Amino acid sequence: MKLSDLSIAPGYRITSALPLISLTILLLVSVNLQLKAEPYSFTTITHGQGNDGDTSDLIIPEKKANLTLHDAVNLTLLRNPELAAFAREMRALEGATLQAGLLRNPEFSVNVENAGNIQKLRGDINSPESIVQEVTQQVTTIRIGQLIELGGKRAARVSAARLGEELAAMDFESRRIEIMARVANLYTDVLAGQERLKLAEETKRLAQNVVDTVTYRVQSGKVPPIEETRAKVGLSTANIEFEQAQRDLISARKRLALMWDSAAPQFDKALGVLEVSVAPPDFQILQERVMNNPMALRAMKNIEHRKALLEVEQTRRIPNLTVNAGVVNYAVVGGNTAIASVVIPLPIFDRNQGNLKEAHQRVGKAEDERMVMELRLKTELAQSYEAMSAIWNEINILRDEIIPGAKSAFSVMRRGYELGKFGLLELLDAQRVLFQNQMLYVRALANYQRLVNDIERLIAAPFESLTDARGATKNKEER
Repeated sequence: MKLSDLSIAPGYRITSALPLISLTILLLVSVNLQLKAEPYSFTTITHGQGNDGDTSDLIIPEKKANLTLHDAVNLTLLRNPELAAFAREMRALEGATLQAGLLRNPEFSVNVENAGNIQKLRGDINSPESIVQEVTQQVTTIRIGQLIELGGKRAARVSAARLGEELAAMDFESRRIEIMARVANLYTDVLAGQERLKLAEETKRLAQNVVDTVTYRVQSGKVPPIEETRAKVGLSTANIEFEQAQRDLISARKRLALMWDSAAPQFDKALGVLEVSVAPPDFQILQERVMNNPMALRAMKNIEHRKALLEVEQTRRIPNLTVNAGVVNYAVVGGNTAIASVVIPLPIFDRNQGNLKEAHQRVGKAEDERMVMELRLKTELAQSYEAMSAIWNEINILRDEIIPGAKSAFSVMRRGYELGKFGLLELLDAQRVLFQNQMLYVRALANYQRLVNDIERLIAAPFESLTDARGATKNKEER
């Protein structure tokens, strides 16, 4: 089973603007590790589930259980704090979108002039005393006003805010892909460490056999005792290499467990093999697919976002309208008077020129950043592809020529030493060459797998999908 076969979801809702990324996440970072067994599995969490999704039915691996790549990825996606931070940013921007679409609150005001002068007029209303009393009477003005945004300001704000949400979702997806690739690489390190430990153990066993053979020949008087000392030195070296392989494996297991915030590994063994059968695909196909990377998609979406912000600034050139209506009460004279007013700023000096210029430049900057991102991704792809092709050739040479020859040479040397045809130094040298080349082979396999992970991260798809696409295209052309 491979990672591309898994249905993985972290329990966070992703906006509908990302159907391609949501699909590629199910296929991403296939490390092509053919797992031998799967003693437990995880219940799939759907993409539609929010942060409050019920994950109580999710099975967490028991202590000392075997681990699969499926389990490692799911544990990381569920427990890694980096993704939680990105998810909170997405929730925060949902609030920003909500706020951008709200209408402005109306304003209510009460204004009282000459407070307390409420005595009614008496006598001649044209007398000087009455005129003074009328002029100084209490006047109460009650007014309500509403700002009306013109020029499509609210719609432009909402559009820009929604694009900001989509950018945050793409940031989430991009980081999730990076984390999955990191898990795949660390899982590869554990598998490579297990293989190196097996080789070191086998080498130690061979070294012990050599010591036993030399000891027998020394006791038989066929070789001097110094050869037994040399053989034991070789055994001690093999023991040191075995202990080093153990330490390296422990370190790799801890690094993997830390991805899901575990202080110590709670699994017994990582299931899988390093042997690969997938040759490097055609570079042209990879180059066409590299723009499916979430970072490239984000760069293109960022241009849309900047254009939306430019539209927001353009709508701000149009002044808003404030409408007021109310009533005026005259305490002395008695009676009420209705009032109304309209307030429109005159765009004489400030027509939002500076913000418009800034927004135009931001759009140009976003377009430049998209080109930079495309160049960066293609450069990384070219470097990884060249390295992968070189390591693929190295793997084939080691597997088909060097290791079979080294095994044959060691077998001949050991048999020849028992018959007295070869010396101990030749036997020890053959043993050393075999061990070194086996270690080189494991290292080459691990390096190749890491490069496969890296390229699949760049193209946001497994190599198998490239093969399927080539076959479908070929069949279509034949028809």
